[in-house]
Amino acid sequence: MYSKEEALLIKKEFWTAFAEAYPRKWLLYDTKIKDVTFKFFIDNKKAQVLLDIEPKDEEKRKIYFEKIESLKTILLEDYLPEAILERNYYLESGKVISRIWIEKLEVSLNNRSYWPTIFDFFSKTMAQFELFYFEYEEYIKDLDINT
Repeated sequence: MYSKEEALLIKKEFWTAFAEAYPRKWLLYDTKIKDVTFKFFIDNKKAQVLLDIEPKDEEKRKIYFEKIESLKTILLEDYLPEAILERNYYLESGKVISRIWIEKLEVSLNNRSYWPTIFDFFSKTMAQFELFYFEYEEYIKDLDINT
């Protein structure tokens, strides 16, 4: 078991190594849609690439999710066959968001031997997610176009 300081150091080393291995600017928070963000997640059981939809306005959250859901077949067939879509995803805090994600199980942040596998998963998966988003961005962003 690691101390809090050791765990923070490992996490910092992980993200530094990832940035050095894949030195590019990821879309992440720059979707041009408030409270719609791409994220990387890693712990000691899994790695995930996420698209979180969490506007405070429940109706906006519903519409953004339904727009992506209407593209589900394209997302799964052409970009990310393992994607999981969940309209009502409950965070540990109890907050409800919509989430689309892809995960890789049985990897660990604390085991450096997994890092190349995780880096590759993050890079390939996020690149595909971004390609999908850029292709359908105008449709997703336009709240006036109904699904």
